[in-house]
Amino acid sequence: MGKSSKNKPTCSSVFLNGLIKENPTFVLMLGMCPTLAVTSSAINGMGMGLTTTVVLTMSNIIISLLRKVIPDKVRIPAFIVIIASFVTIVGQFLEAFVPSLNASLGIFIPLIVVNCIILGRAEAFASKNGPLLSAFDGIGMGLGFTVALTCIGLVREIIGAHKVFGISFYHLAELIHAPEGVLNWIDRQYPIAIFVMAPGAFFVLAFMVAFINSIKLKENKKNVAADCKVGDHDCANCKEKCEHRFYDENGKDGSVYDKHMSKESEEEGE
Repeated sequence: MGKSSKNKPTCSSVFLNGLIKENPTFVLMLGMCPTLAVTSSAINGMGMGLTTTVVLTMSNIIISLLRKVIPDKVRIPAFIVIIASFVTIVGQFLEAFVPSLNASLGIFIPLIVVNCIILGRAEAFASKNGPLLSAFDGIGMGLGFTVALTCIGLVREIIGAHKVFGISFYHLAELIHAPEGVLNWIDRQYPIAIFVMAPGAFFVLAFMVAFINSIKLKENKKNVAADCKVGDHDCANCKEKCEHRFYDENGKDGSVYDKHMSKESEEEGE
């Protein structure tokens, strides 16, 4: 009873899982089409991310509520119909109230219907859990997707257009009353235009994923070093390089022992 309750997911763990641990863009590498296509600016990335979040959350809730009603053989078509309904509603809302964003995102709004993040969470999570957990899963995954797209768009916009959320560096400098010399220096700089083109999306995504993976590798090494205790760790098959311990090739059972402990035992034997 106690063990199963510990493994049971909570709203906070489900939310953080989508936001950080299993970020759909940087970790799971899902939804690459909109990630690479619409992140030429931070506003576009944020708009696509928030639109996807709304569709993902609402579809997760409805699919979770209908999970015992939808026949197993037609669950995928049923999921697509539910998702498409919310995409249509959100698309009409954007067209009515945010026409500039709707024009920028273009065809990628209706393509949210086949976004593998939404269909994947419907199949893997919403169809197996209650509506509350499914809602938090949708919010977490959606916001994780939004943060990733906004960060990629922001880096591309800064390097490739010398702008931040559509505001030029020169205008920002004027707003903070920068000296004339600074304004002249900014005016003489040229952006690297390739970063707002298609290749720039690949460059920025690759560097961001590499940076995140390097952090994760360092954390994993620290965790392995902390959990690596004498007698309960298989150093023979461990890929980590532990300085204070080694594998005794001459031992009978592939025994593992600590260098310092072995020295102390040798001194006691003498």
